[in-house]
Amino acid sequence: MSHHSSFRISSHRLLLAIALTITPMVDAADRPNILLLLSDDHSYPFVSTYGNPNVRTPVLDQLAAEGIRFHRFFTGAPQCVPSRACLMTGRSAVAARMTRFSAPLPRDEVTLPELLRQQAGYYTGICGRSFHLDGASRNSPTLNRIYEENNLRTFADRVDFLNTCGDAEVTRQTAAFLDQKPADRPFFLWANFSDPHHPWNADPQFRPDPATLQLPPHWPDLPGLREQLADYFAEINRLDRTIGEVLDVLKKKGVYDNTLIVFAGDNGAALPHGKGSLYDPGSNVPFLIRWPHVVQPGGDSRSLISGEDVAPTLLATAGIEPGPKMTGHSFLPLLKNQPFTPRRFVFVERGSHGSNAPVRTDINSSGYDLARAVRSDRWKFIYNCTPWVQYSPVDSAGGPGWKQMTDAARDKTLPPQLINTYFTTPRPVYELYDLDNDPSELNNLAGRPETAAVEFELRAALAEKMILDFDYLPLPALPDQQNNPPQTGNKKNSNKSRRQ
Repeated sequence: MSHHSSFRISSHRLLLAIALTITPMVDAADRPNILLLLSDDHSYPFVSTYGNPNVRTPVLDQLAAEGIRFHRFFTGAPQCVPSRACLMTGRSAVAARMTRFSAPLPRDEVTLPELLRQQAGYYTGICGRSFHLDGASRNSPTLNRIYEENNLRTFADRVDFLNTCGDAEVTRQTAAFLDQKPADRPFFLWANFSDPHHPWNADPQFRPDPATLQLPPHWPDLPGLREQLADYFAEINRLDRTIGEVLDVLKKKGVYDNTLIVFAGDNGAALPHGKGSLYDPGSNVPFLIRWPHVVQPGGDSRSLISGEDVAPTLLATAGIEPGPKMTGHSFLPLLKNQPFTPRRFVFVERGSHGSNAPVRTDINSSGYDLARAVRSDRWKFIYNCTPWVQYSPVDSAGGPGWKQMTDAARDKTLPPQLINTYFTTPRPVYELYDLDNDPSELNNLAGRPETAAVEFELRAALAEKMILDFDYLPLPALPDQQNNPPQTGNKKNSNKSRRQ
């Protein structure tokens, strides 16, 4: 370790100590314990409280019944690393410089648990599946050396308790965390779960009968896809039991009823139209909050909520102002049933997935795909910056469902809308969807005169977000740019042949 690196760590710890010393603490009665439960690859509406018949989640259903469920919570990205960066920093992954999977969170990005510890005396911890924010070395000695020499792994400094482990160990680690917590301090614990991420290996007792599943229009009814869906839903059913065991620990420790509990998915399902895509199933995830004596039981919200909003809101529950760089909006008034102005837009970014570089030409090359999206209550606008990359579902292109979809597209037995959606290359640069009339996002309205006004509004909103976040991608074309008329994709992908 270099002298400069040692100095950086010492300085960081000194600043934390000074902050704890000089920052006035919020009264203990106004500081709820906070438990953030995060599942992996979990699309809305796959919790049975939302009325979905494919899963059985009594524990999560009970959380919703005792608190509030959100229908329109969107993570900042349809991928785990940037999504979690957004949750912890209260800003987009683009702004936080976290769109590359192997990136460690920069030390100058201040996180939710740090502010809770510095300004309200919280005892903070992270346990469970990898939190993904200390850099990915892929077992490379070279990358490990770079991270270590430059002190890029920072989370041991950011929290009091750090222990990555499998789902079966989360319950035990939660107990260990609570045993170590000083009696006079509230706690923040971020518990991560692997389920329902691959591998799908849940016990058969959790697996529904594939023949009973109800499929949305964006999934063709093929045997291989039904089998994969049954495997996936089994993971969600197992997750529910594991979360029940964690909550039992809180009950035994006597802290369950003074703990604010948040449950969310980190991004959507690793299935077509989900993880890695900017369609709703890629970033619209379950989101539940239970906060006894504050959140009224049985709450139900369709307000747009962004992953950027989680950190500012949880800070507000502890009486803390958001960090100076946070761009999320606190929805604490909504939790307290007070007047609340909802968002007009949420924004989602798609960056490179894993370690993929733009050199692959085969069907599984979708790891390198750069895109941005903006969504309102009714409309979605997607801006594809690498339209030449052929679509394939992240993490599930090798499964029987996608293989059968590919065969059906080749044989022209797949419905035309699905062929256009999944198998047209190059894809259009711009996509526009009327979500009220087309919730599966299969009919692209970009470039049509009758939707020109709403498309311009969404393009302008996305351009503003990209400018303010110092996005590295080129801006979408705007109709008021001189000598630069908006593009609607190439002639091959005109609206006459695309998603009618």
